[in-house]
Amino acid sequence: MVALLLAGCNTVPPVQHYGPQERFGSVATYSRLFDASPAHTCEAARRALLSQGYLINSASAEQVEGKKNFQPDAESHLQILIRVVCVPDAANGQVSLGFVTAVQDRYTLKKANNSASLGVGALGSVSLPFMAGSEAMVRIGSETIAADGFYDNFFDLVRRYLSASDLADD
Repeated sequence: MVALLLAGCNTVPPVQHYGPQERFGSVATYSRLFDASPAHTCEAARRALLSQGYLINSASAEQVEGKKNFQPDAESHLQILIRVVCVPDAANGQVSLGFVTAVQDRYTLKKANNSASLGVGALGSVSLPFMAGSEAMVRIGSETIAADGFYDNFFDLVRRYLSASDLADD
């Protein structure tokens, strides 16, 4: 009987198995061909991100990275990080392939109350509570944005900046 009670208290939750999260299907979601050099493509991508309020973390002829913060309500926070990589796709360097990945991190407000007691010897055993609270944003999730429309709109904006005369004449 005791063995049965001990066995019941010692149960381990079943291990969850996740299947593959990636299908390696369409390449059209995250990449597009551009009739421009990689440097021009990355510059157009930088301008596209700037035009939408992204803060540029880094920019070079081969890569651009930008981030933007959102606060949908008082206790939630979102951050999108977009990374663009530009590589040549033709021997003459006038066609490039742009790869884009966008990652969205979700944060929530975590509140913690800290308390302590204060004893005053002259008054006897009187104890006064001392309360303090702290708040911190805690990341609760992170995912790669997989919506085709999101990337279609971004690539359309990059094409618009590529067709601008100041990039085409460089």
